[in-house]
Amino acid sequence: MKRRNFLSIVGARAGLAAVPIFLPSHTTQVIAQSVLGNAKPLAPFSQAPFSHPQAWAEKLITAAEGQIGQTIRYDGSYARLDYPGGDIPRDVGVCTDVIIRAYRDAFNVDLQKQVHQDMRKNFAAYPKIWGLKRTEKNIDHRRVPNLEQFFNRRKARVKISNDAKDYLPGNMITSRLPGNLPHIAIVTQRPNADANRPLIVHNIGAGTRLEDGLFDYKIVGHYHYNPTA
Repeated sequence: MKRRNFLSIVGARAGLAAVPIFLPSHTTQVIAQSVLGNAKPLAPFSQAPFSHPQAWAEKLITAAEGQIGQTIRYDGSYARLDYPGGDIPRDVGVCTDVIIRAYRDAFNVDLQKQVHQDMRKNFAAYPKIWGLKRTEKNIDHRRVPNLEQFFNRRKARVKISNDAKDYLPGNMITSRLPGNLPHIAIVTQRPNADANRPLIVHNIGAGTRLEDGLFDYKIVGHYHYNPTA
């Protein structure tokens, strides 16, 4: 039996309950993390990349990896944000914040604004999981199901497969953790120790980390969102 580590994931008013979940030990293992207070993009691994990233994807991944050592805690508590460009302090966040910050840092693309504007015009197309009757610019973009629908509407969805080679650098995956908790991560070009799948950047409960967790949970969404195209 695999050793399992215990994490408590909290998402008050963000669509997630305070649910303790068990995660595979290799998921919670830090593959690489920069020193707090001196965060910077990770140096290239000595081995060849799992697959070669396009220029835009490399930029996105660098922005995501730059959060390692900065975002060191998971906290999904509701917060009032500026608009546009709103964010909570960088030392905390949830899985969606990794995505939001990466697109802002890499391309000055504000998913808070984009999701809010699309939901205002097409509110009926978005999930009604939270019982809202109108948009909520403080939290809508930080909810995985809303990002899934936003990327669907941008025709960014690509096929889901069991072949690691289909998951290209810069792609995003969404999954459902125990308790049907939604999760999102960015695929990198970095290979795992066995060189049979790429590492992902995400925050699954202990801050932004680079980990071997592509197939830890059933993938329900696979997206290729290149804002420079």
